[in-house]
Amino acid sequence: MTINKYQGKTKEEAIEKAKKELGPGAVVLNVKEIKPKGMFKMMKSITYEVTAAMEEKEAFAASPAKPNAAVARDGINLAADEEIPFSGLTGGGGPMIAAPQRAGSMKTEKSNEGLEKRLENLSNILEKQLSADSAKPEKPVEPQQPANSEGLQFVKMLYRTLLENEVNEKYVNQIMDEAEKILRSGSSVDYILSNVYQKMILKFGQPSVIDLNGKKPKIVFFIGPTGVGKTTTIAKIASRYKVEKEKKVAFLTADTYRIAATEQLRVYANILDAPMNIIYSAEELNAAVERAADCDLIFVDTAGFSHRSSSQCDDMKKLIQGLDEGYEKEVYLVVSATTKYRDLLEIADIYKEIADYKLIFTKLDETTTYGNILNLRLYSGAKLAYMTTGQNVPDDLEEFDTQKIVKQLLGGRAN
Repeated sequence: MTINKYQGKTKEEAIEKAKKELGPGAVVLNVKEIKPKGMFKMMKSITYEVTAAMEEKEAFAASPAKPNAAVARDGINLAADEEIPFSGLTGGGGPMIAAPQRAGSMKTEKSNEGLEKRLENLSNILEKQLSADSAKPEKPVEPQQPANSEGLQFVKMLYRTLLENEVNEKYVNQIMDEAEKILRSGSSVDYILSNVYQKMILKFGQPSVIDLNGKKPKIVFFIGPTGVGKTTTIAKIASRYKVEKEKKVAFLTADTYRIAATEQLRVYANILDAPMNIIYSAEELNAAVERAADCDLIFVDTAGFSHRSSSQCDDMKKLIQGLDEGYEKEVYLVVSATTKYRDLLEIADIYKEIADYKLIFTKLDETTTYGNILNLRLYSGAKLAYMTTGQNVPDDLEEFDTQKIVKQLLGGRAN
């Protein structure tokens, strides 16, 4: 894995420098605001420092691990239900993970406080690791050392924290396998945390949002099951592009099953002073797109349906694939963060038959565990794009914040 730092007048400029050197697959690990210092600091502007990484793709094992299975390698046992006596990991902040009500629970709370403290200071941890890495020879040869006690307890705590956040155990095992290798080298707790954090950031990848490059208009389809908030999500994204980026947008809806959804979209269209049409077929889709050819973006709302309905699935496929090949399109699968893991996997498989898609997660404000986001990302291979945290248009929408989600998965404080 290659890790470097890049500075720019804006966050976007620093990220662009990283991608220019590391390639478009570069992943941002951390963003740091650097305030000017010295006598003339009032005359200097704030700069941004981005820590970015690049690593080859990793393959994930297809066979799921059994629930609460123990991971035992060379005497290190990471059983999910093992009693863990934590010690020496105290710090500021409050416990984010409910500790089991049994002997040792007070120590567990203190260790969670220590983890949260370290996550809050992650920028400094990364800084120390970069400095340590740059001081090492290119190919260091490190003898195998017995796992230190504090590091072992810390790895076990991370293991349990990820499970409590409902990350699938097969993925937790893969992440902990990385941590174990670092642990056996005799590295510090901060070094272990930093590497686990980096690996998880890389597994999530950079958010992939609507691309305005290429031909106009760009046709953007939103698909997904009923009740996940597709129409509201469309309004949020359209508002951002219309108001903040000053792009010309239009709306189409193929959701003829729910009158309320059509009327809701019409209200948003009127507020944004954007054209809106109802379509029933691929032919009507192409005709409507041609009429709105002067727009930058055309947002297409589709009917939500049960992923078990093969006829509705076929209709959706015909609609999306029926778009004239002269137009560029993007497809976003909208799913709720509150949906059960097994259902998410089934939804991902069924909608993959309709089109290749990117992922939008809604209702993050309605759950306290985000493990399914990582689970679906790794299972489907689809890129993450946006996430929503409420009903307010357009405020409760943001590009997928990988750093924030990873920190919360590791036991950090929700903002």
